[in-house]
Formats: sequence, C-alpha cells, structure tokens
Amino acid sequence: MIVLAALFAVMGAASNAVGTAFQRKAASTVSRGGGLRLLLALAHRPAWVIGIAGVVGAALFQALALVNGPMALVQPLFVLELPIALFIVASLMHRRLPPAVWQATTAVVAGLALVLGSAAPSGVRDQASMTRWVPALVLCLGAMAAAVALARPERPPLFRAAVLATASAIGNALTAALLKSATGTFADGGLGAFLTAWQTYGFALTGVAAVLLLENALQAGWLTASQPALTIGDATVSLVLGVTLFGERIRTGWWLLPEAIGVAFIVWGVVRLSRVVPGAVQAAAQPRTSEG
Repeated sequence: MIVLAALFAVMGAASNAVGTAFQRKAASTVSRGGGLRLLLALAHRPAWVIGIAGVVGAALFQALALVNGPMALVQPLFVLELPIALFIVASLMHRRLPPAVWQATTAVVAGLALVLGSAAPSGVRDQASMTRWVPALVLCLGAMAAAVALARPERPPLFRAAVLATASAIGNALTAALLKSATGTFADGGLGAFLTAWQTYGFALTGVAAVLLLENALQAGWLTASQPALTIGDATVSLVLGVTLFGERIRTGWWLLPEAIGVAFIVWGVVRLSRVVPGAVQAAAQPRTSEG
C-alpha cells in the first residue's frame, strides 16, 4: 500500500508540473487583475485549459495516493513537481539543462529520500473527529484570509507572490486532508456516503480557492518568489495536518537530525531551481515571430 501511495503521488506531481507550467504561461498573457475577472480571462486561453487538465489529473492521482497511504508521505512527494516541471519545459523548448540544475535536482531528490526514509511516515486512519477538524479549519482558513489581506495591490510584486503562494499552499494542504477523508468515506460507504459527506464539498471549495490564489500568485511575480513558498509550504502544512488530524506518526529523537539535513537539501534545491524555471516558462509564453 505504501509503495502504491508513493507511485500515485509521483504521478500526481508530474501531472501537477504540467499544470503549473501551462498555468504560468497563460497567466503571463493576461493583463493585471485579480479575482473572478482573472479567472474568466484565463478560461479563454488554451494553455490555461491544458494547465487545469493537469491539475485535475493531479487531483485524481492525489486521491488514489491518499487512500493508500498517509498524508505525511504523499504530500511531501509533490516537492518533485518543480524539477519535473523544469524538465518538461526544457524538453519542449529543446534546451539543455545546465549542470547547476542537475545539482539542484539531485539535492531535492536526495533530501526528499533522506527526509522520508528518516521520518518513516505511518498511519492508516482517514477520519477525524469534529473536535480536531474545527481548529484545523479555523487556523487554515484564517491564515489564508490573513495572507489575502496582506497581499494588497500596492505591495511589492515579489512579496505578493510569496504571500499568495503561501495561502495557496495552505489551501492545497487543507484540500488534501479533506480529500483524504472524503475518499476514505467513498471506499467505506460508496458513492452515496461520499456525496453526503461534508468533506466532499469542503475539498471542492478549498481546492477552487487554492487554484484561484495560485493564479494570482503566478501573475503577481516570478516563480522565484512563489514556487518555494508553494512547494515547501504545502509539504509542511500537510505533515502537520496528517499528524494532528489523522494521528499519523513520524520518527523523532535522533532521527530529527537526518530529517533536518534532508529539509535543508530540499530548500536549497527548490530555491535554486525556482530561479531557472521563470526564464524557461517566460520564453515558452512568448509568441513566435514569423520569418521573412
């Protein structure tokens, strides 16, 4: 089950990588704005439709992963989205990746392996009591609202991108927790139970909110600011929710040392990679000029 969960999580990361790359391309072609107006403008861009298809595919793989394994295992594997996105863009652009990219990618993969190998996440529960859900919902939704309030238009673009990406990361983690509970209900009680579970409508709403926040974060500034906050924030908040909501366990004690080293490798690699992705995606977003 753990191997299956990891496999589906990696497939979800790859699908999300496609979605993020094409969403960034679409966002770069829309005049500045926000909210539903931005979403309506993006809906007319083929690149955005492809990006959303990638996000939908990622959600399906994520659901399959979460029903087979703990959040503390599944969500951190989505860190692989960034290097996969970079490789996809480089392939589409027929560009060679510099050695620095391979070094950063190696750091991310090695760090992730070290973290997950040391933490050894475990846990099979997919339901939580309302006494656990209420504080989680209040804190997550409150943090998202506070981030939106901070990201006023007059703020610097990089600050807005980082704050909105953080809010999106929290939304993604909360969506994953609700999705895990809803898919567990589906597995146990069938479609009828799934459609009557409040978590089903909860993950739909928080998922839409997270996507909308991501669109605004991508438009506000480069991936240099948004991607580290999005990638690392999602993994961190998901780990906390997995432990507090579903009683998932990770190894502590002296295992915290290799876990901290692994996290340092991941942060370094993600920051390095996020500096390379914007140029490639920006180039992909530019229309080709006719010859002659």
